[in-house]
Amino acid sequence: MTYQQLIIVGNVGRDPDFKYTESGIAVCSFSVAVNKVVGRGDQRTEKTTWFRVTFWRERAETVSQIVKKGQRILVVGEVSANAYMAQDGRPTATLEVTASDFRLLSPREDSATETAMASSGSSGLKRPAPSSDDLPEEVGDLPF
Repeated sequence: MTYQQLIIVGNVGRDPDFKYTESGIAVCSFSVAVNKVVGRGDQRTEKTTWFRVTFWRERAETVSQIVKKGQRILVVGEVSANAYMAQDGRPTATLEVTASDFRLLSPREDSATETAMASSGSSGLKRPAPSSDDLPEEVGDLPF
């Protein structure tokens, strides 16, 4: 038995496409751009890798209601690569993630998010990082 799990963090490239299959199963898909900085100084460039993300069943319904283009998202799932010939004749591949879970990392700028945050008791404010003065004395004495 084999098992794989992929975690990506990136920006939603387009609003989710939600539909039902002929057999009535919910499916939701969208793209996620994962950016990586390569090189140093003047040679520094940003490389973008695109993933096609698909959610199924109940999770698809949830995702379709709250995920929007431009949001920062963490997605957990299984990846597959599919090769094909591009229109210009070059061999190309797509990375497709069959997703099982997600976390929004940036809130949407609308009242629905504000309402959800208020009802969940979250103020949207981040706690400041604890300083060494906040630690118990015995923790501050650790050699690492």
